[in-house]
Amino acid sequence: MIPSEDAAVRKRDIEDRLRQEQETLSFIRESLEKSDQLTKNMVSILSSFESRLMQLENSIIPVHKQTENLQRLQDNVDKTLSCLDHVISYYHVAKDTEKIIKEGPAGRLEEYLSCMAKIQKAVEYFQDNNPDSPELNRVKFLFEKGKESLESEFRNLLTRNSKPVPSVVILDLIAGDDDIETTDEMTLEHLPENILQDLICISGWLVEYGRNLDFMNVYYQIRSNQLDRSIRGLKEHFRKNSSSSGILYSPAMQNKRKDTPSKKAIKRPGHDHELRVKHLSEPLSDKHGPPAGKEDIMDSEIDSYIHCISAFVKLVQSEYQLLTDIIPEHHQKRTFDSLIQEALDSLMVEGENIVSTARRAIMRHDYSAVLTIFPILKHLKLMKQEFDQVLQGTAASTKNKLPVLITSMETTGAKALEEFADSIKNDPDKEYNMPKDGTVHELTSNAILFLQQLLDFQETASAMLASQEIGTSSSSYNSEFNRRLLSNYICKILGNLQLNLHSKAKVYEDAALGAVFLLNNFNYILKSLEKSELIQLVAVSQKHPDKAYRSHIEEQLQTYQRSWLKVTTPLTEGNLPAFQPGTKLKDKERQAIKDRFKAFNDGLEELCKIQKSWAIPDKEQRDTIRRAQKDNVTVAYRVFWQRYSNVPFTKNVEKYMKYKVEQVEEMIEKLFDTSA
Repeated sequence: MIPSEDAAVRKRDIEDRLRQEQETLSFIRESLEKSDQLTKNMVSILSSFESRLMQLENSIIPVHKQTENLQRLQDNVDKTLSCLDHVISYYHVAKDTEKIIKEGPAGRLEEYLSCMAKIQKAVEYFQDNNPDSPELNRVKFLFEKGKESLESEFRNLLTRNSKPVPSVVILDLIAGDDDIETTDEMTLEHLPENILQDLICISGWLVEYGRNLDFMNVYYQIRSNQLDRSIRGLKEHFRKNSSSSGILYSPAMQNKRKDTPSKKAIKRPGHDHELRVKHLSEPLSDKHGPPAGKEDIMDSEIDSYIHCISAFVKLVQSEYQLLTDIIPEHHQKRTFDSLIQEALDSLMVEGENIVSTARRAIMRHDYSAVLTIFPILKHLKLMKQEFDQVLQGTAASTKNKLPVLITSMETTGAKALEEFADSIKNDPDKEYNMPKDGTVHELTSNAILFLQQLLDFQETASAMLASQEIGTSSSSYNSEFNRRLLSNYICKILGNLQLNLHSKAKVYEDAALGAVFLLNNFNYILKSLEKSELIQLVAVSQKHPDKAYRSHIEEQLQTYQRSWLKVTTPLTEGNLPAFQPGTKLKDKERQAIKDRFKAFNDGLEELCKIQKSWAIPDKEQRDTIRRAQKDNVTVAYRVFWQRYSNVPFTKNVEKYMKYKVEQVEEMIEKLFDTSA
């Protein structure tokens, strides 16, 4: 029974699940039927909507196309009207701008350039679209007229506002290089700012639209003239002030350029010297030196030229800055080259004139003239780097002008130095030209003074000598090489001078006077060397030059002292009569004593009379010689006096024993003193 019950239960379960499944199936069928119905309804709606859209499209598209065509027609009408207005405006350009063009651009440059732009466009339009139109000729005429007015305005603005730079401003500008307290760089305002801007606008328009470069020629001609006038004004400033106060600089200047020699440095032989030396040319030729005041004028001219060189560099630098603002870049260097030519040529010609003057003076054996070249050459070399920088980009012929002048000066200077050395050696031994008192010869003092000038220009002089020594520029050689050349040159001068002095000393008939002459000259040379840097320069080539000259001085001193042998020999030579108290002298012995006293007296009087007029300017040397002579003479005379003062060799004692020892000393003390 149990199994049957389980079967019944299972059957019921199966039947229940079947019934549920049938219910589910029935629900699904109903849902499908509803979905089909909804789909049919949606398809019907969409079909209706599509039909309506097609109807709407068929109605709207023709309207849209018609509207688009109308809009296009409207745009075409507007463009046509605009073009007509634009074209018509070209026909009114001449009328609208004619008055302004005729009145010119003065005072309204911006408006004027705007009118010129309109005219230019009108010219282009008629040339492209209606070349036979009479309007084309009219606007062309206005354009050319306007361009001429702009060129004229450019010239007028530049002419009216370009003025020479005042001399005091230039001098302040030069001084600014060495003024350590100056913090702001000094600049020159050549033109007012508003004028400068107008010139820049006109220049730009003429280059871009005017297609005319003639204004650049106008520019360089006007600015070149102002540059030249500025430098000439500086020269005139020097000329006026040098003749009055001698102050050649503006009040604002605190320091002069270090590389600009002062007037004190440019000495001339014959000035400020204790021996009243004449001009250097006098002992070397029969010509007279320059008249009084000429050397001061020359100094002023040298200062003027040196400062004009510095001024040229500063002014040209400033001109280039101005030019770069106004002139287009690709035309700047050519215009600048033309602008500086007049002033540069003037300076170069002036420099060559100085060289020519020096050459002529050297031909007359006036070697002091070479001193005018040294300060200028020194300054030109110091300025050469700035010259090269400021002339960068100019023509080769322009760049070479300064080197050519420098070479000319170096050649002339080197020739003068060489000829001066020869003239020292060959100066003739003229009796009338010899100092009667045996003092320093003019040749010696002038030669030393000349050499002292080289101390202010050692580098310049040594470079001159080096350029002749090696045949090329000495810039690649070290300073020690050049210094040795200068030392050799000075030693050559001193050697030639020494030989010539020995030759001149032979002119004196009195050997003692010749010795005094040489002693004075050698002493003067030694003292001059020791008081300056010459001694250091000489020592580069010759060891212990001071010892050599002291040896020469001592040698001449000994020669001079031999002149006193006629005084001392009668007192010291042998065969003097012996005296025994109480013994009567023989006549021969008395006469011998008388002869000795007489010889001493005569010799002393003769030498004192003659040598009193001789000169030894150096007080120390003079005192030394007097002291040596007193020691030499009075010692012998005192012994002789004491020996025979109590000997009855004569009844006329005063005739032979004329001088006491003290009197002899006084007489010797008056040697070399014409006032005694």
